[in-house]
Amino acid sequence: MSRKIIAAGIALIMLLSFAAAFAEDGVVTVTDMYGREVTLSEPATRIVALTASDCEILCALGCEDLLVGRGEYCDYPPSVLEKPSVQSGYETNIEQILALEPQLVLMSDMAQSVDQVNQLEANGVKVAVSNAQTIDEVYVSIAMIGKLMGKDAEADALISSMKETFETIDASSEDTGKTVYFEVSPLQWGLWTAGKNTFMDELATMCGLTNIFADTEGWNAISEEQVIARDPDFIVTITMYYGMGPTPVEEILSREKWQDMKAIKNKAILNADSNSISRPGPRLMDAAEVLSAFVDAQSEALEPAA
Repeated sequence: MSRKIIAAGIALIMLLSFAAAFAEDGVVTVTDMYGREVTLSEPATRIVALTASDCEILCALGCEDLLVGRGEYCDYPPSVLEKPSVQSGYETNIEQILALEPQLVLMSDMAQSVDQVNQLEANGVKVAVSNAQTIDEVYVSIAMIGKLMGKDAEADALISSMKETFETIDASSEDTGKTVYFEVSPLQWGLWTAGKNTFMDELATMCGLTNIFADTEGWNAISEEQVIARDPDFIVTITMYYGMGPTPVEEILSREKWQDMKAIKNKAILNADSNSISRPGPRLMDAAEVLSAFVDAQSEALEPAA
């Protein structure tokens, strides 16, 4: 699915459409994050969530008991692992989903296809598509899912909690004048990072940092040479460690070409929880608090002695 429609502003106006979502007869109508109108005869009671962030939002809204299936990468909260899993992403298994008899499937446009949406809807299953790249769009996702589940009050409360957390961090963070590099994909797999109009870039700003790739748009493939030339003060890696070989921090510290960089010399590297900081959902609050604490600790350590 193309993201150009999202870029045109559809996601930003959807919050306005939610106000008229309930008709007197209980029908629920929302506009999803791909600009599609989705109508249910009543709030959903049987849901399959293919995207990990949507699964986390559902559970945060108190709807875990209504989840009849999950995408294979949906793993939080841990209790959802007891739910049946289905193949998701590019190899989404339509037959597995239909066997669970859901009323509604939540999916992302990052890996799913229009053909998969059409197949599900041809079999009587409603599909709502999410695609949150920024924190504001996370709020849109939460409001959309809350409306589909009949959980408007819970969605409002969750959004308010996130806003309060982010505002508190932003208010307590001074502009450090420091820069940060987000390593979304490690060197051995090809470097990727977060640019502007991403929630990672927004987390950096609220913690008083400047993202060294804020002059790029969205998620980008980059080179070693670009990172070295921009010489960040801090590095945040989301690479997961499975207990064998060097840790992600040790691997970065050992890169031969990187030895003159400030972040390497000061060992100012955070191995952030991958799922918290990379999923557009409620746990971005946790990621923001961890990043803020890391910046404070590192800044304090780097201050010259009185």
